[in-house]
Amino acid sequence: MKSNFSSKKKSYFIILLCVICVPFSFSQNRITDSLLTLLKNDKNDTNKIIHLNSLGWDFLYENPDTSTVLSNQALDVFIQLPYSIRNGKRGKHFLAQTYGNLAVYQTILGNYTVALDFYLKALKLDEELGDKTGIAKRYGNIGLLYMGQEDYPQALEYLFKALKISEELRNKDAVAKHLGNIGNAYLAKADIFKQSGNLNLANRNYTKALGFHFKALMMKKNLNNKTGIAITLGNIGDTYFAQGDYTQALDYLFRSLKLDEELENKVEIATMLSSIGQIYISLKKYKEACNCLQRSVGVCCSIGAMNKAIGAYSSLSLLYEKSTISLPDTTGGKLLNMEQMRLRSMYYFKRSTAIKEMLASLELKKQMVRKEMNYQFNKKESATKAEQDKKDVITATEKNKQNFVLILVSCVLLLVFLFAGFVLRTLRITSKQKNIIELQKNEVHRQKEIVEKQNLTLEMHQKEIIDSITYAKHIQTALLTSDEYIKNNLPAEYFILFKPKDIVSGDFYWALSMPFLPGWDLGTNKVKLQTHAERKHIFYIATADCTGHGVPGAFMSMLNISYLNENVIERGIRLPHDILNSQRKEIIQALNPMGSTEESNDGMDCALCVFDFDKMLLHFALANTPLWLIRSGELTEYKADKMPVGKHNDKIDPFTLHTLPLLKGDIVYTSTDGYADQFGVNGKKLLKKIVKKELLKIHHLPMIEQKQYLDQYFENWKGDIEQVDDVCIIGIRI
Repeated sequence: MKSNFSSKKKSYFIILLCVICVPFSFSQNRITDSLLTLLKNDKNDTNKIIHLNSLGWDFLYENPDTSTVLSNQALDVFIQLPYSIRNGKRGKHFLAQTYGNLAVYQTILGNYTVALDFYLKALKLDEELGDKTGIAKRYGNIGLLYMGQEDYPQALEYLFKALKISEELRNKDAVAKHLGNIGNAYLAKADIFKQSGNLNLANRNYTKALGFHFKALMMKKNLNNKTGIAITLGNIGDTYFAQGDYTQALDYLFRSLKLDEELENKVEIATMLSSIGQIYISLKKYKEACNCLQRSVGVCCSIGAMNKAIGAYSSLSLLYEKSTISLPDTTGGKLLNMEQMRLRSMYYFKRSTAIKEMLASLELKKQMVRKEMNYQFNKKESATKAEQDKKDVITATEKNKQNFVLILVSCVLLLVFLFAGFVLRTLRITSKQKNIIELQKNEVHRQKEIVEKQNLTLEMHQKEIIDSITYAKHIQTALLTSDEYIKNNLPAEYFILFKPKDIVSGDFYWALSMPFLPGWDLGTNKVKLQTHAERKHIFYIATADCTGHGVPGAFMSMLNISYLNENVIERGIRLPHDILNSQRKEIIQALNPMGSTEESNDGMDCALCVFDFDKMLLHFALANTPLWLIRSGELTEYKADKMPVGKHNDKIDPFTLHTLPLLKGDIVYTSTDGYADQFGVNGKKLLKKIVKKELLKIHHLPMIEQKQYLDQYFENWKGDIEQVDDVCIIGIRI
């Protein structure tokens, strides 16, 4: 059983600080370019502080380091304001907002001590201004910060202070939020007492947690805050779960799930399904648990929330390990035997571990980038300060010289009044011009430094994104069948031309060598007796194009590779059309979970071939992807079923099974549409008829030379034109 706050609620901690309790709010759709334009024309006044804080807020989730730099620049501008403004109500208000923003950024970066210091500074300013709304927000901020550090006595002290002031102000929204946070704090305390074995104190705190959550639920219903109602229902369900009251827990979690589905909040849908699945495991209702956890995984994969899928995968691994009954496969078909369940448990454990390692690696890279960025920033700040000190010395020296000149001129004035008047006037004009030029130089230099800092920040941000996607490419490449495996298991000459459009690809290829099932003939699909010596291997190879390309396409390719392995290895499906039919059911179920109001038509186009070299037969099924056969210098095209492996329309027809006798020297080609759809320098597409013509032209060459020819032809055709889609072509000579 998971701890309520340390697992689910802790994931809300940063969001609560950034959305609920932060005093500075801006539209999420703010146009950053407009802010940059305004900053170019801003003077060092309060407008510039507003724009710098707004721009920092826009970078909040993308790069909190950049947000911190921008808010520090706002503080620099504030220091340069006139004394009357800085110490007035308006100035203190802007300073409190800036400190509050910096506290949020430091919280996201995990610097809780620094964040607390900024919150206390903001609180002091709010108290000087007598701003009770601001004081209540700061108390709430500080309470949540202590809650994130698991200091629950301090957290409750500040949250109760925030609640009291909000009640005095009759701010119902704030009161409801503080009640919910107090309930979460008592729930977390109860979990700690329960873990230490003090059940009496644990039950007292569970009772307090329920009391505050029910008060919060009543207020949110009065406010018709459906999102808040759904969250509070989940909190109540988690509290009953922690107490061991599974009946009440399921009741409130299902009510929360229903409301989340109405709100189309897919992240919360996945979380509720995972919690319900864990309760069913505790109740030993393994089939119900399996259904909920599979739905949770499907929702997570559909929105790319792989960090949310970790818990569901871990629970599925535990489920298949602990279950004492045979569970059905994910499509609701036949029951799995105990060995298949053990393999399924191991598979889900590996999936959760792989995602954890990927996220940990990405986080490590982010930390390294942040450290390097801070080092460069501090280094540049030190250099700037040294340069400014040097200028100050020069200015002081020049000022002393000017004073000497003025004294000398004054002496001359005593002797020659008229001449001195002329000289004095000339000196004044020269001095003013020099000051103006110096100010202009300083301003140009300062603006140049700001632009350089911003450019450095943007470059680091872009590098961080590219590094993350490049790491994802390593993961995707690891899932593709290796060239060594294909060479060792495919008794034929072949080539694979694989050219992703971006770093990661929506196209993929997959291959697998599998034995016949005992007593089964692949060609006739009839049972017959086979001796051990008669059992041969068949070779599967797929050419696939998932919906989209880049990162979305890569997520779909990983999902489809996973289901291909499950269908062939774990379920023992052998015929290609049966594999695609099963694959389609799983894709539709994963991307369109029960109760979802939004349909997803994502899927893949695929040519799936099964080679029986013992009987010289090729069995294949085609989904929106044709197959070409060149025999004796003639090309024959086998048309595909006009439907993808995914949701197409209300009528779902089965895929067609094709069986083709093979002759020595036959060449089989399969290709995604990326090669033929490429635009050339002439503005026209390459087209399939040209591809087939070129294949006839080169089919007599060795397969490796065919690959080189097709690659060079493609590059010559597109020239400087951008590649429009991923490319994957496979050729096999019998």
